[in-house]
Amino acid sequence: MQTCIERSESKQRVVITGLGGVTSLGHTAEETWQALLAGKSGAAKITAFDTTGFDVNFACEVKNFNTDNYFPVPQAKRLDRFAQFGLVAAIQAVKDAGVDFTRENPHRVGCIIGSGVGGFVEFGEQQTRLIQKGPSRVSPFTIPKVMMNSASGQVAIHYGLKGPNFSVASACASSNHAIGVAFKIIQMGLADMIITGGSEAAITGLGMAGFASLKALSTRNDVPEKASRPFDKNRDGFVMGEGSGVFIFETLEHAQARGARIHAEMLGFGMNDDGYHITAPDPEGDGAMMTMKLALDDAGLKPEQVSYINAHGTSTAYNDLTETKAIKKLFGAHARKLAISSTKSMLGHLLGGSGAVELLAVVLSIRDNIVHPTINYETPDPDCDLDYVPNQSRKMEVNAALSNSFGFGGHNATLCVGKYKK
Repeated sequence: MQTCIERSESKQRVVITGLGGVTSLGHTAEETWQALLAGKSGAAKITAFDTTGFDVNFACEVKNFNTDNYFPVPQAKRLDRFAQFGLVAAIQAVKDAGVDFTRENPHRVGCIIGSGVGGFVEFGEQQTRLIQKGPSRVSPFTIPKVMMNSASGQVAIHYGLKGPNFSVASACASSNHAIGVAFKIIQMGLADMIITGGSEAAITGLGMAGFASLKALSTRNDVPEKASRPFDKNRDGFVMGEGSGVFIFETLEHAQARGARIHAEMLGFGMNDDGYHITAPDPEGDGAMMTMKLALDDAGLKPEQVSYINAHGTSTAYNDLTETKAIKKLFGAHARKLAISSTKSMLGHLLGGSGAVELLAVVLSIRDNIVHPTINYETPDPDCDLDYVPNQSRKMEVNAALSNSFGFGGHNATLCVGKYKK
């Protein structure tokens, strides 16, 4: 039997065999993907609460979400909205991968799901109840629902999994960190399979007011579907989103042994920090450039071998400019040959869940040889002058791609994914 050290030295190949997703554009990964290719926006006036008095009254909400087809109502009531999204996406991914857990060693299967703020909906509701009705009326389920790690824990409980299990929080880079760490744990031989991704549900009064006060949100209340416009000269901030993306990662050997269909292969992971400012990126983009380089080095790829980047692309003045600088610094002349698109132009910014839904888009781009557009790109910004796949999907072969996520705190995390080749 191999020891962990021997397994680590062999650096096992890790493949993606299952996809699940819940977003403002669809309640499955496939529904979301088709809407992204069609260039649809999930932005609309907020229905979750009364927005009277708020500077921003729209977001990319998951509409008509129902857990009845996935787990019983009593179980749903014990989960915050973000954990419901995460568990539903995990169930979809397990089904897509065709995993039969009665045939798996539960100690070799883990779950790592990232989130930026965890149970924000429950936190707000119980804080209001505390103030209005007193401490004795606070729900006994408050803490288990608010916990950042509740999504990962609930998935493990649902399937009886006993392998590595935790959550990762690094603001808007949380998903990419969770996914990257899951990739490394499997590579090291510490698990055969990990359910991984990210989930977020922060479209609450406190969430919207907090980001509006930071002046981070677009204020185009009259045209929500036109508000998120990454890399466009007239961008004025991001649009809040919510939802989840979840994947089945496993060793190639494990996937082949059970005859699994392989969507794509994980190739590399890079992470670092700007060490500069709690909310603003390094203006020179050096941290973002370096995390992309680390991901390529980990994958053993040259920059010229990458054809597509799913950008962090928030539609904020700072991010889009510094991300463009970072891409130019790393890729040189090849930067102008890259297709770069922003999923946030349609799904909004899912904060800690964004990297996961964006990886869904990358994996499906590799599968289908087509990349989705950056919508609302109308007025070129002379400082953002790369190919952002404006407004229309594009057929192209995608053999290797990067997916960027950058978070408050200066956190940078990049995933490198490729077409599976024997």
